Amino acid sequence: MGIRDLFKRRPDRFIQGLERQAALTMRGTELLVEYMQQPAAAIEKRLRATEKEADEVRRILIDELLRTFVTPIDREDISALSRAIDDVLDYAYTTVDEMEILKVQPTPHMTRIAALLHDAAVELDLAVQRLEDNHPGVASDHAQRARAIENRVENVYREALAELFRDPHDLDDVVRMLKLREVYRHLSNAADRGVEASNVITDIVVKMT
Repeated sequence: MGIRDLFKRRPDRFIQGLERQAALTMRGTELLVEYMQQPAAAIEKRLRATEKEADEVRRILIDELLRTFVTPIDREDISALSRAIDDVLDYAYTTVDEMEILKVQPTPHMTRIAALLHDAAVELDLAVQRLEDNHPGVASDHAQRARAIENRVENVYREALAELFRDPHDLDDVVRMLKLREVYRHLSNAADRGVEASNVITDIVVKMT
């Protein structure tokens, strides 16, 4: 071991766990986009596997957190960020799961929201990476970008609902509306959790600087 290695900053296992979660969430939202472009049960299966893997990463992180006294950032912030990132992926999966169960086909609004969710997940992934390499200002920039993208999701969501409930003609239309609203709700919840993750990252940066 060289003298430089003695002073090299060691990777932190908690932030590494958050990085792994963020990377899996980014992958999950990518699969969500794929599904919206071409629905297939095989994509739903891959997304489910990604969500299960992310759940295990979170379990390990929380177990480590419970057994560790000193953490690089506040333990409450670690837990909150882990939960919010995990929730984004959970809702991405439940969106596809509901679509498979309800036999709902993607709409243009769903495709737009999915693409925005993936863009935001990329920004969150970059933000967590910048926490690891000790660039809090850059992490904050990525968190702000993620938050701005997620806010755009809300605009598309409102457009989708306004269009959805315009002039139903019969009971079949009403049933279809209720099914689509349920899917839109899952997508909106994913966006809300993304905003929550962005806010936690901002709080972490404030405490670091």
